[in-house]
Amino acid sequence: MWCHRLTHLFSSTQCLLNRGSGHQISWQPRYRKSLPAVSRWHHMAPASLNCAWQLHGDHLELRYAETLMRFDYVWLRDHCRSASCYNTKTNQRSLDTASVDLCIKPKTVRVDETTLFLTWPDGHVTRYGLEWLVKNSYEGQKRQVMHPRILWNAEIYQQAQVPSVDCQSFLETNEGLKEFLQNFLLYGIAFVENVPPTKEDTEILAERISLIRETIYGRMWYFTSDFSRGDTAYTKLALDRHTDTTYFQEPCGIQVFHCLKHEGTGGRTLLVDGFYAAEQVLRRAPEEFELLTTVPLKHEYIENVVGSHNHMIGIGPVLNIYPWNNELYLIRYNNYDRAVINTVPYDVVHRWYAAHRTLTTELRRPENELWVKLKPGKALFVDNWRILHGRESFTGYRQLCGCYLTRDDMLNTARFLGLQA
Repeated sequence: MWCHRLTHLFSSTQCLLNRGSGHQISWQPRYRKSLPAVSRWHHMAPASLNCAWQLHGDHLELRYAETLMRFDYVWLRDHCRSASCYNTKTNQRSLDTASVDLCIKPKTVRVDETTLFLTWPDGHVTRYGLEWLVKNSYEGQKRQVMHPRILWNAEIYQQAQVPSVDCQSFLETNEGLKEFLQNFLLYGIAFVENVPPTKEDTEILAERISLIRETIYGRMWYFTSDFSRGDTAYTKLALDRHTDTTYFQEPCGIQVFHCLKHEGTGGRTLLVDGFYAAEQVLRRAPEEFELLTTVPLKHEYIENVVGSHNHMIGIGPVLNIYPWNNELYLIRYNNYDRAVINTVPYDVVHRWYAAHRTLTTELRRPENELWVKLKPGKALFVDNWRILHGRESFTGYRQLCGCYLTRDDMLNTARFLGLQA
């Protein structure tokens, strides 16, 4: 029995080695004899050439809707949506992926006007809609945008005249909530007007779109210049543009600000679209953009004040992209909390400093700065993965309240309302 298992293991290993090699081999599983010996294109019908397919040693090549797609055979078996392989009630896979032969290959292939049919060696039939394959293929995903956005500088945002949403409409109607979320997803910021200036009402507002993320700062916080926490934000000093919680392994997704009272001058809030600035770097210095997406940095928060003792460390590059389509999804920029750079050698460090300077120059361009005056009754929601915020210095007594929200739950709410998120 052990001899049989070892022989099977050797055969499977040999198959994997052969699939990764460019050389032809003589050994093949018996069921592969039923496949054509010579690879050639097959068309759906002589009169219609909008769909064609071709079998290769380890993948199926499919041309449809002006897209040339390549599918690994194991992938095609693993993603089968038949009743025995996929539970449509729970939208979960039933098939045990580890049970699929890594050397599997379809016995027959057929295509009609809308569907690809694959019959496997055990007789199981898999059906894929051609449109589904275009949408879910690697080639299709490369052309798709995960999160549609409108990148902006101050002029672009002001000309867009993005409306605030009334508090009552936001809380009581799906139309008001959807309008707010659409603005937020597109621009990374959104305002709600006529909010009662209390922490309790701000909490109700925040919970409308997401769960509140409790952190070392608590659940809901009051924000004054009493230096009650070991952070520059708890002073009257100006704050340069930055994103928050870069020292978390996953920075907080959304931040809510609501000014409850200000008896003094100054204190305007600065907002900068980090993705707009990064786009300028990509256009003018693509090699520096790439460096900012690959060099991992540590960010650190050390706090030792009465009642608060924390040491947080988060690691990640300044710019984070989806590798399949190079879409930017997170900027981690905070010069206050960036820790010692000790994750790359010295020659890379110098090039990183040059790239960081290029990005900082874009972030600090006056035309990219949107200044707003927060006031009681006007709540601001900020996408902390995209928008940098800051503050000018102020005088007098100024009190804000706010919180962090979980990004996943906000996106969940948006999708429930039919938005692409």
